[in-house]
Amino acid sequence: MSTPEAIGQGDPSSVAADQLKSIIDRIERLEDEKVGIAGDIKDVYAEAGANGFDVKTLRKIVALRRKDHDERQEEEALLETYLVALGMA
Repeated sequence: MSTPEAIGQGDPSSVAADQLKSIIDRIERLEDEKVGIAGDIKDVYAEAGANGFDVKTLRKIVALRRKDHDERQEEEALLETYLVALGMA
């Protein structure tokens, strides 16, 4: 574990302190951008809903497109197996 001296707490002009401040600043900036992007995504879903698209289905499609083909096929096969076992297919 780092001591305060190791990260430059005693000497704010140290390289480690500057590097730490830079990292924190970048993280904070990215977190702010993430909040903005999340708001933009929410707006797009709201627009889609207002245009008659089913938002729940759109979210499912986006999730499916993130997965690779093999992973998606495996999930679909398991779903089909479970549906058959429950008498739903």
